[in-house]
Amino acid sequence: MRLACAARTDPGRRRAANEDCYCARPDLGLFIVADGMGGHVAGEVAARIAVDEVERFIEATAGGGPAGDGLPRGGPTDAWPAPFDPAVSTDGNRLTASLAVANRSIADCVGRAEELRGMATTAVAVIVGDGSAALAHVGDSRAYLRGAGGLRRLTSDHSWVEEQMRTGLLSPAAAREHPWRNVVTRALSGVDPAQPDVCEVPLAAGDRLLLCSDGLSSVLSDDEMESVLARGATPDRACEDLVRGANDGGGPDNITVVVIDVDVG
Repeated sequence: MRLACAARTDPGRRRAANEDCYCARPDLGLFIVADGMGGHVAGEVAARIAVDEVERFIEATAGGGPAGDGLPRGGPTDAWPAPFDPAVSTDGNRLTASLAVANRSIADCVGRAEELRGMATTAVAVIVGDGSAALAHVGDSRAYLRGAGGLRRLTSDHSWVEEQMRTGLLSPAAAREHPWRNVVTRALSGVDPAQPDVCEVPLAAGDRLLLCSDGLSSVLSDDEMESVLARGATPDRACEDLVRGANDGGGPDNITVVVIDVDVG
């Protein structure tokens, strides 16, 4: 499946530092956005560890068998760093395992540097294959699919306000303004096990995927994001327009976007 992609990250209008990180590896079909938490330095460290470890693991397990550090591409063995779910695709299991490795690396880093205690990061990652994509996420960084039926959110935030909305205690409008809207209930922190949600997403020619940190999704509505993604512009231009829109809306947080077009060229 042929891909065209672009990515942008921006500190926004109110933050001096950028604690977001991303990876775009069309050669691996791998795309990641991580949004660090825990303060100026620590959040950036956690996000960078997550992105680097996921990229390293996915690259090491590409192909048809053991590679790189010897971790297998396939089924459950003692070397596999997370429970292998037979109901999930191999790529879905690779993402789950890679996030487990990232979580352990964050724990190791905190153990070596007391000043980093409390750091954590969200993560959303996708491996695009032939006709489908495996998607995994922890926290409130999001993935969207813009296809023939319009824009569809593929992830549910692991956040306090999202849980309140699911139980009917908060409306979407109230959630957007709630003072606890940035409180996540799952993250890669090295304290608790990684608990990603994993799913498989069918893809068709002409589909467009968007990964983003909440610096975008907390400012632009789904309709506003769809308007940008539906314009037919290149992924590079779409990224520029999304970041500009978030900054025009106040830019309260770091903004990271990755746009992937499927079956182009």
